[in-house]
Amino acid sequence: MGKTDWKAEAKALKKKVRKLKDSLTAAAGPVADAVQEAVGDVVAAAKKAMKPVSPLAPASFPALPAIKGAEFAAVEAGVRYQNRKDVMLVRLAPGTTMAGVFTRSSTRSACVRDCQAKLAMKVPADAGAAIIVNSGNSNAFTGKAGDEAVAAVTGAVAEALGIPPSRVFSSSTGVIGEPLPYQKITARVPDLVAGLTEDAVEMAARAIMTTDTFPKGAAATVQGDGGMIHISGIAKGSGMIAPDMATMLVYIFTDAKIGANQLQKIVSRNVDATFNSITVDSDTSTSDTLLVAATGQSAAAELKGPTLKAFETALHGVMRDLALQVVRDGEGATKLVEVRVTGGASDEDAAKVAFAIANSPLVKTAVAGQDPNWGRIVAAVGKSGAQADRDRLTIRFGDILVARDGWRNPDYREEDGAAYMQGQELVFAVDLGLGKGRRTVWTCDLTARYIEINADYRS
Repeated sequence: MGKTDWKAEAKALKKKVRKLKDSLTAAAGPVADAVQEAVGDVVAAAKKAMKPVSPLAPASFPALPAIKGAEFAAVEAGVRYQNRKDVMLVRLAPGTTMAGVFTRSSTRSACVRDCQAKLAMKVPADAGAAIIVNSGNSNAFTGKAGDEAVAAVTGAVAEALGIPPSRVFSSSTGVIGEPLPYQKITARVPDLVAGLTEDAVEMAARAIMTTDTFPKGAAATVQGDGGMIHISGIAKGSGMIAPDMATMLVYIFTDAKIGANQLQKIVSRNVDATFNSITVDSDTSTSDTLLVAATGQSAAAELKGPTLKAFETALHGVMRDLALQVVRDGEGATKLVEVRVTGGASDEDAAKVAFAIANSPLVKTAVAGQDPNWGRIVAAVGKSGAQADRDRLTIRFGDILVARDGWRNPDYREEDGAAYMQGQELVFAVDLGLGKGRRTVWTCDLTARYIEINADYRS
């Protein structure tokens, strides 16, 4: 559906809503109930028409296990959006350990700088913690006003929960360069605290969405020594997605017993193969944040040995799942593309090639048009800056051998490539034939819808 079509449909549906509401006012009894039901149906259809859900979205939000020691709440504060929850709060039990990874942007937001500073502080063993997040405004490039907003929001949460401000971590996502109307957030802190519950994680996931078309969640369990260990994570992200990290907010919670230093090491060494291996549009954000909280409330003993290794594997799986959901919700995306590069002279060279392919507008538009134009992959390899040899290069679409030995495979048929490109999930495999370097990254196609979303982002 084109921009004009879906906006026209949304306008027509809104008109129908007004008419139905007028009818409801004049109706009574069973008639009123019927009209009310019809109004609900039309409103739901209008919302769907105005913001189509990604065709790559999962069927539903997953059932995430409750994490003992983590409680969630969300409210409507009207930071930018109306009639939707846009602020979420997480309360974490005393003894919770925290780890984080953030954007390396030189224009990173006030929230990011504040989180980084707080994670570097020495923490009392029995300290509780909290995370508060708003959508609609990124509080980035807002000068001293941005720092004051962070202090006001985290201070209000600290006072309400009876914890030190140094243990309140905040994030903001949305428009850059506009002062955060933090009073709208602080005014709702009492309501957030009153609504805290272990089973509101999906509501929290929805509250942090911006241009996302679906909430993102993932989970895993690990058999620990003396009990089960649970991991639940939520994320937001759709556009301005590129490594270091990507434009995303990610919050992962576990009841595992693990020290802060060990947790940080695990998170840091797993971020490159997950959140730093996705790209939608090659643009890095000012607000990227990954926070992992371990409440230590599981009956299992402190992680060590094989159990620690199993935990890391499970956490990696949750991180990878959330990262791929972000790509599946890439603005305007209709196809998920995995780019596998092997045979690089080094891992660094393999990464250069993988991202050159994944970020190429020519490759991404060919994918959108279902055009098996493998020459665009050849061009991306050549421009990557990595060592490459034409006569050693091999290219595959899935299991289809497209090119090898510096030339198109004599047995390759264009109709086979065209048929493969019709799929929703594609794999482009490139072997450079030079060494053992490898890297896999994920991206999506580039459609006209991406332009529509970003052209209208502030309107």
